[in-house]
Amino acid sequence: MKVVLWGIFISAFIIGFSGAMMPGPLLGVTIDGSFKKGWTAGPWIVLGHGILELVLIIIMTFGLSSFFSNPTVAGLIGLCGGAFLAWMGYGMIKAGVKKTVSLEKQKAGNSAGMRNLVLAGALVSATNPYFILWWASTGMEQIRQAYTLGLIGIIFFFSGHILSDFVWYTAISSAFSRGKKLISDPVYHWIIILLGIFIVAFSIYFIGSGWKMIKG
Repeated sequence: MKVVLWGIFISAFIIGFSGAMMPGPLLGVTIDGSFKKGWTAGPWIVLGHGILELVLIIIMTFGLSSFFSNPTVAGLIGLCGGAFLAWMGYGMIKAGVKKTVSLEKQKAGNSAGMRNLVLAGALVSATNPYFILWWASTGMEQIRQAYTLGLIGIIFFFSGHILSDFVWYTAISSAFSRGKKLISDPVYHWIIILLGIFIVAFSIYFIGSGWKMIKG
């Protein structure tokens, strides 16, 4: 059981990077906050982001536990989550190869009036359609798989997932607060490509497990 739990933790950690590392509004707010608050902007923003995610996980776990137990529903969640991962992984590989993503060109977010970085992290996440779509598909499938081991599985999943956000956004805020970057764009492109390949491979697993459940 310990091996399975650590497998859940590691997969949640790596898949979590797929969302954390792609440029978006949360990254912009983090960069903006790092200029004003220093390296601590990243951890505080992730705290707000994590609180929102924890609420979602609690709702999904306790409000939909019977929902998850239905093989057909569980299979459809697996197929949808896998399809979304495949689309996301392909997009990451394409963006890395064509160099259409950049840390150097990422603009600071407009956090005027948002002095509370914890609140900023929660608000920016809640209003991001990508965030909602991720949790409605891939996130829900990961929760479903983790819940097969009970609450301890959910704890390991959430710990791995939020750690990926913490590591990435702390690195970003630390880098920009010092006026330089820890990761150059060429290195960033290769990380995105390799991560995209991993995500596509994981999507095949999700789709396969979902199909098996539907077929019975």
